[in-house]
Amino acid sequence: MEVTRLSNSGQVIIPKALRDAHRWEAGQELIAIDMGDGILLKPKNPFRETKLENVAGCLKYQGKPKSIDDLEDAIRQGVEEQWDDCS
Repeated sequence: MEVTRLSNSGQVIIPKALRDAHRWEAGQELIAIDMGDGILLKPKNPFRETKLENVAGCLKYQGKPKSIDDLEDAIRQGVEEQWDDCS
């Protein structure tokens, strides 16, 4: 556990070990969330924005494209299997 102090101007120094562990650098924007008994700090933008064209096709499927009917049949089959397992 790390200990820090609140300054007269309301600033808190996040210990270096914690900054390094979370890869937070100077200028990192944080969201402060009131948890009742404390404050949770989270990065404002933890991940870069992802665009569809950057990820589309990353999971390659070799074969004939599936129709909506095929997808619905697969979902129905999965639900029926789960239902049978519960009885």
